[in-house]
Amino acid sequence: MATIISISTAVPKYQHLQEDILHFMQGVFEVDEPEKRKLKFLYHQSSIHTRHSAIADFGLPKEEWTFIPKDKDAPFPSLEKRMVVYEKESLPLSIEAIKNCLGDKTLPADITHLITVSCTGMSAPGLDLQIVEALSLSPTIFRTSVNFMGCYAAIHALKLAKLIVDGDDDAKVLVVCTELCTLHFQKEYTADNVSSSLLFSDGCAAALITNGKNSKGLKLLSFYSEIANSGKDDMSWNLSSKGFLMSLSSYVPDIIKADIAGLTDSALHKSKLVKEDISHWCIHPGGRKILESVAQALTIDKEQLQESYDVLGKYGNMSSPTILFVMKEILANAKDGEHLFGCAFGPGLTMETLVGVMN
Repeated sequence: MATIISISTAVPKYQHLQEDILHFMQGVFEVDEPEKRKLKFLYHQSSIHTRHSAIADFGLPKEEWTFIPKDKDAPFPSLEKRMVVYEKESLPLSIEAIKNCLGDKTLPADITHLITVSCTGMSAPGLDLQIVEALSLSPTIFRTSVNFMGCYAAIHALKLAKLIVDGDDDAKVLVVCTELCTLHFQKEYTADNVSSSLLFSDGCAAALITNGKNSKGLKLLSFYSEIANSGKDDMSWNLSSKGFLMSLSSYVPDIIKADIAGLTDSALHKSKLVKEDISHWCIHPGGRKILESVAQALTIDKEQLQESYDVLGKYGNMSSPTILFVMKEILANAKDGEHLFGCAFGPGLTMETLVGVMN
């Protein structure tokens, strides 16, 4: 059965304190003192302490900025300029995560399938072909890309990996989720831009999925997803000439809270399990309020989401790789026979889940 036998993560070299990003945004947004205090309150309530970015500017004095314009009247970088940075930074970040993921598990040349995931940069030829060339993967490798699905895309990619491995016992599937969300921060002081500036960060995660016969790992039992159409306007991600634009309303935690219990019951029923069978809750830390809403709706303790809170605090929301960061933390201490329930949320409003068991 399809099994995740290795997960590795990587982040860009620039680590910024949440407090430094707050000061940066207070200046860029050009807000008055009451609004500065409001921003300070929101940032301090985020449960985020540090975030990583491919951009150095967020932690530098204004005179040292190189990506964000120093002139307050100058436009923010165009989409083209943002994609130049994505092209430069996404590959080395992906290679770092992949090499650590493969380790002594398998040789790069033995990878049969490559699934790349991103919603923050696209081109053709793209990241998938760049990875093939950089690692000398087989020119006959099966490639596919999951684009623009947002924070739940890693689970969707794992679902594809399971379909591949369950149909081909010799398959070795590499899933690579690479996001540079901070490239798309916007200048205008809007509720959506404030939410994005508060939460999002950059990171990469790679996972290796095989039949698991000779390796320990997380056996993937089942997947289940639902679309909450009532939230289709509350979370979205759109292209524009000045970068990708995020819509993220304050109602998202309420929508998740209303639907997550039924979603969880349906997902567990598919695996012939009940909530009490779950030892580990691997919930995407889309924000503090989302984690609180999930805990309340599922009547689980905050401590049962500790790995999610830890990742949120250290890294913020990196979009698609984030759930794999949480999963890596959980699997480091999970025991044979313990069940894991994973869930992530994204545009649609889509809620995607997986159920696995350690073996």
